Amino acid sequence: MSSILVAYATGEGQTAAVADRVGTVVGGRGHDVDVVDLGGDAAPGVVSYDAVIVGSSVHYGRHGKRVRRFVRDNRAALAARPTAFFQLSLASAEGSDDAVAEAAGYVEAFLEAVDWHPDRVAQFGGALRYSKYGFLRRLVMRRMVGDSFPEADPAGDTEFTDWDEVEAFANDVAAFVEGRLGAAPDAGADATDPAS
Repeated sequence: MSSILVAYATGEGQTAAVADRVGTVVGGRGHDVDVVDLGGDAAPGVVSYDAVIVGSSVHYGRHGKRVRRFVRDNRAALAARPTAFFQLSLASAEGSDDAVAEAAGYVEAFLEAVDWHPDRVAQFGGALRYSKYGFLRRLVMRRMVGDSFPEADPAGDTEFTDWDEVEAFANDVAAFVEGRLGAAPDAGADATDPAS
């Protein structure tokens, strides 16, 4: 099967959780998967992978610098292989028409800014991690999103990610990669056996 990189940047950890789930689902289909946090010391080498999935959260309407830099630095290599992008935002979690359009606008602006055209794109609801925010950020976030998410515990964490959607996206990306690159023959089959 194929070697697939899942590269992501996370703020409070929800994007990492989604990247891990994507990696688990894709790996469960027989692919070799590396899930890599772009916040580490060295960005992974894209050219050593058959396909790449990139994930990012949105904070205050912007994607993280590490994700933007990773895509820009690897634009040619990404264009030469199957790719996918997923985004986490509270706008996707809100669900109103305006919020859905806002989330789609974040994706469009990001892809235009980095000049990248992934084969698959997904948008997922993120999380409110009040337990990880400092005092000032907690106040700002409660003021910004409190009306939209009254069920969110202001002293704890609330997750808005639809894990069924995440798994469907991972399976779709894996199927696309398999269709584009072809599935490897079963490792246990004898290549000289006409029945295999």
